[in-house]
Amino acid sequence: MDGFQAASQQTIGRVVSCEGIGLHSGRQVSIRLCPAEPNTGIRFLRRTQTGDVWIDARIGQVSGTTLATSLGRGEKVVHTVEHLLAAASGLRLDNLVVELDADEIPIMDGSARPFADALLGAGIASQAAPRSVFVVTAPFEVRDGAGWISVVPSSRLEVYNTVEYDHPAIGRQVFGYIDDGPSTFVESLAGARTFGFLRDVERLKAAGLIQGGSLDNAVVVGATGVLNEEGLRWDDEFVRHKTLDLLGDLALLGGTMRGRITAFKAGHGLHSKFVAYMTAHPEVWQVQIADCEATISA
Repeated sequence: MDGFQAASQQTIGRVVSCEGIGLHSGRQVSIRLCPAEPNTGIRFLRRTQTGDVWIDARIGQVSGTTLATSLGRGEKVVHTVEHLLAAASGLRLDNLVVELDADEIPIMDGSARPFADALLGAGIASQAAPRSVFVVTAPFEVRDGAGWISVVPSSRLEVYNTVEYDHPAIGRQVFGYIDDGPSTFVESLAGARTFGFLRDVERLKAAGLIQGGSLDNAVVVGATGVLNEEGLRWDDEFVRHKTLDLLGDLALLGGTMRGRITAFKAGHGLHSKFVAYMTAHPEVWQVQIADCEATISA
């Protein structure tokens, strides 16, 4: 093709660390983000007393989708991977090793911004291998109860997301995200925080979840509104965060995709169902070599 210039795969330039609380475990967690070789993808390395366990960021490794996306191999799991995966995907990182000695990624401030900042601080390094993308070639739809996700072909990734909650602080929110490159991700999506309802806190904690949840790492919605003193980062932060979650779960394809997605009342379970359907139906997509596009530097 005249004028076509293939994009290169990317990793980070050096090792960086992130530390924080595990949202569901409540324990202090430290991870190391490390450069990786071309064509290896994003992989989690669980270091244990009995040996190292590699877990790929692929849909076949999903072990749970309750309030977060968990990956597993045998008895070893990694919980709450979606925000880190969203940061890597949004920054166009193809290859990355995530080393951890616990079973959960730290929640940080509840968004992907701290991960994006750490990855950008490590520097983005081009690699001597062409970058591929999953291009949707035929429409399809998946449903789960009242929620659904549909997709049609597009020359880029577009996400039109709708959330609906029976609460005056949220109600129905609609957000459109057009993936024009890393700068768009950093400016419009990375900082959207996870959220929850005060009415659900005791029930979830009794179930062993959100043990580390606080106003420092989540937007908490009380009976009359948001309890966080600083308020919201955007008026529609709730639907932006759900879009962030979707972007992170889409990374379980093993690379970025191109298509126009419309989602309604979708969560991690439906996201995984969408990716699993796409993976199992190669007639609705094809792999193409990506062309060069906008980049962002530290």
